[in-house]
Amino acid sequence: MPLKDVQKQVDDWVQQFKVPYWQPLEIMTRLTEENGELARELNHRFGPKKKKSTEETKEIGDEIGDIMFTLCCLANSLKIDLDECFSKVMDKQYNRDGNRYGKK
Repeated sequence: MPLKDVQKQVDDWVQQFKVPYWQPLEIMTRLTEENGELARELNHRFGPKKKKSTEETKEIGDEIGDIMFTLCCLANSLKIDLDECFSKVMDKQYNRDGNRYGKK
């Protein structure tokens, strides 16, 4: 699914509210919180800090989905086309970093 379709789906959902998008710094705060939740889950599974017996296990994919949703909210609120942004970053990866790492 193209990112523009993902962005539209997010926009369609948020438009039902009186204030569809928070201010950019509010969205950034939420994004930071979501990243923290992902980091915590990864640390519990792969790092030295293990979960307490009272803590529930979260799905890593769900945490990544929360981040994607929040990024779409930020991009939409600022009228940023994520397809265009992603295309630019991939061009950069191929051109700048194409020979940077050992290949198979």
